[in-house]
Amino acid sequence: MTDKYLLDPSDIRVLRVLQRDASLSIAEVAKEAGMSQTPCWRRIKRLKEQGIIRQITAIIDRESVGLGFVAYSFVKLAVPSRENMETFDKLVHHWPEVVTCERITGAVDYLIKVVTDDIKTYDNFLRLKLLDNTLVSDVQSRIVVNTVKDTVALPLRES
Repeated sequence: MTDKYLLDPSDIRVLRVLQRDASLSIAEVAKEAGMSQTPCWRRIKRLKEQGIIRQITAIIDRESVGLGFVAYSFVKLAVPSRENMETFDKLVHHWPEVVTCERITGAVDYLIKVVTDDIKTYDNFLRLKLLDNTLVSDVQSRIVVNTVKDTVALPLRES
């Protein structure tokens, strides 16, 4: 990871264009960012090497592929020790239903975003994966009734 102050305004412009549409050609990214192709390509390459651009992927409309249910679950570990947190962190990586996992402060240890086909599939995930695990002492779920905003674009500002 790099310090945000190492990014110059041209880096920010390139990142904004890529966040909006990473499928654009280098020529199109360069044009929208206001630079020529070779410097643009070099910037993108450097941003990837520095880990600022972690990956380039397709954003799929979840409902179009039958994933119509979303819940946020607050997970409390029975004993929130370093070892248990590391074990839970590894478990979450094996659960495709969990699309986001955040370790948080407060009365619970984790906030996870779970995406499934429907409420029955979520119930199976909850009972057979989360609550069946001895690491977990409590789960509180909030079911999403409508998504108002859903973006992966970060609010990048030029310094």
